[in-house]
Amino acid sequence: MILRHITIDAAKPYELAQFWSTVTGWPLGDGDQPGDDEVLVQAPAPVPGLLFIAVPEGKAVKNRVHLDWGPTERTRDEEVERILSLGGTVHEDHRRPDGRGWVTMKDPEGNEFCVELSQAEIDG
Repeated sequence: MILRHITIDAAKPYELAQFWSTVTGWPLGDGDQPGDDEVLVQAPAPVPGLLFIAVPEGKAVKNRVHLDWGPTERTRDEEVERILSLGGTVHEDHRRPDGRGWVTMKDPEGNEFCVELSQAEIDG
């Protein structure tokens, strides 16, 4: 068995996929267009893609599953600032005085995700 996609309900799949495409640097699926009910952000193999599906109801409660991201080209704090500039928001800040910890953020539709330390910061 292989995990192909992580599927995320969305009010506006194309717009949310564009946000995540910019955050990750991964391209949108071939032929995906504004107004589509399903839009794929294609991850490099073997990582599963992010599939955004239109649903009529809005997000009402905390996600039961969320993604934890580790920056590869920036520090945790630089990545948080970059995502803020793209339209994300900080939900909870769990950074500690010793430099450890993470930041729980929300995408433009309110889905939670975490930004952790980069591997370079962990190895540091």
